Amino acid sequence: MNQIKIFDTTLRDGEQSPGCSMNLKEKIEVAKCLERLKVDVIEAGFAISSPGDFESVKTIAATVRDCSVASLARATQKDIDCAWEAVKNAADPRIHVFLATSPLHMEYKLKMTPEQVLARTAEMVKYAKQYTSNIEFSCEDATRSDTDFLIQVVNAAVKNGATVINLPDTVGYTTPDEMRKLIEDVMAGVENSDKVEFSVHCHNDLGMAVANSLAGVLGGARQIECTINGLGERAGNTAMEEVVMAMRTRPDIFGDTPCRIDTTQIARASKTVYNIIGQSAPLTKPIVGVNAFRHESGIHQHGVLANKKTYEILTPESVGIRMDNIVLGKHSGKHAFAARLKEMGYELPDEELARCFEEFKVLCDKKKNVTDQDILAIVTHSTTTDEAEVDGYKLMWFAVHTSNMTTSTSVVRLELDGQQFEAVCSGDGPVDAAFEAIDQIIRPVEHSFDLYRINSISPGKDTMGDVSVKLSCDNRTFSGRGLHTNIVEASVRAYISAMNKLRAYAARRAKGEV
Repeated sequence: MNQIKIFDTTLRDGEQSPGCSMNLKEKIEVAKCLERLKVDVIEAGFAISSPGDFESVKTIAATVRDCSVASLARATQKDIDCAWEAVKNAADPRIHVFLATSPLHMEYKLKMTPEQVLARTAEMVKYAKQYTSNIEFSCEDATRSDTDFLIQVVNAAVKNGATVINLPDTVGYTTPDEMRKLIEDVMAGVENSDKVEFSVHCHNDLGMAVANSLAGVLGGARQIECTINGLGERAGNTAMEEVVMAMRTRPDIFGDTPCRIDTTQIARASKTVYNIIGQSAPLTKPIVGVNAFRHESGIHQHGVLANKKTYEILTPESVGIRMDNIVLGKHSGKHAFAARLKEMGYELPDEELARCFEEFKVLCDKKKNVTDQDILAIVTHSTTTDEAEVDGYKLMWFAVHTSNMTTSTSVVRLELDGQQFEAVCSGDGPVDAAFEAIDQIIRPVEHSFDLYRINSISPGKDTMGDVSVKLSCDNRTFSGRGLHTNIVEASVRAYISAMNKLRAYAARRAKGEV
């Protein structure tokens, strides 16, 4: 079996998921993770959708060198022009054109006849061909399309220059047997199909995205479109970590080297994305969930102790999860800290390393044992700090008074551009009181408060609290994250982080830049 290409759309389809929007720095961090993973294609965004999306696609295209970078485009000249302008400086730029082919979409969304869809397909693929030979064409809602008509559309796309044909299960409707047959039937009906790469893009509405993608591969597809952690519209997309490890675990079906992904980078990429969007992996999430490699049943534990293969079909190390968890402490030096980071897959610039090491030393004074989970939390939090946070309000100090007998009060002092501001507020508990004081200082634009979550980083009462806060304005999400052994301080820092991002957006909106 030929090697399968991995097309990652975390930064486009994944980011469209409610509550998963990212700023430019966060998108670049994810793109670097994807490059380390060795994905074949990064779909960096939908360039024409907004000035911000155009800028992020353009920046990622200029930054990433070891894989192709694509932008999505509707089948219009304006979209295609914009997509090319955004990706033209990539090492291997791709234009990804799409047009719906199902009767439902053609009648109610496009308001086009099948003949018009055929003509538009030929015209727009040919138009994109003037820019690059790397053109992907997607038949939106392919799994609910008439197969004979689908073959006509694909033939038109291929004859006019498409080199990759994607048959998406746009609403997660199909089953594995149907997906395999669809790929086989279309490939059999398309002229010169052996000279074109066929791709699958499956959604998870019925929980079958990974199974459908694998079935598509068995039917002849040579590209899988997926996202880190399965992020995406509604119930999400094919999870990259799951589909890749499924192929790696079954070489008898998919071959010894099914794709070029460096699987030891999976855990790092997964954690980075979850941290950015302010979420954590479900306990039972395959491959990256907390319980993925834990065994509690006595029978299972006995089997694993005798031979891990009795109940583990893949190793945690194969996806970059360390199980030895050697402890560093306050007497550990910078070189030992850097060496541990390197073992974990992180090589930081000197300035970043120095900042992380200082945070590590501070933590050592507050926590008896500092584990790999703690170090990972420090590093991922540091590397995703946004410019809005650097240039925005900074916490000088805060104080809270709380009990179950009186109303909680908080004093907060913040600094902005050399000026200090202080507020005193009461609230329903210390966190609410502190948030009220921050609101009084910053006076944010109208927004909604969508999420407040606390996770513990590692076992023990002295663990760090990892707090996530999400705010929304104009259908955009602004996430903040705070790390500290004091959960009130972690909460305050997370809220200030989210507020700074909201404040920066409001300033750009006032200038008409968004």
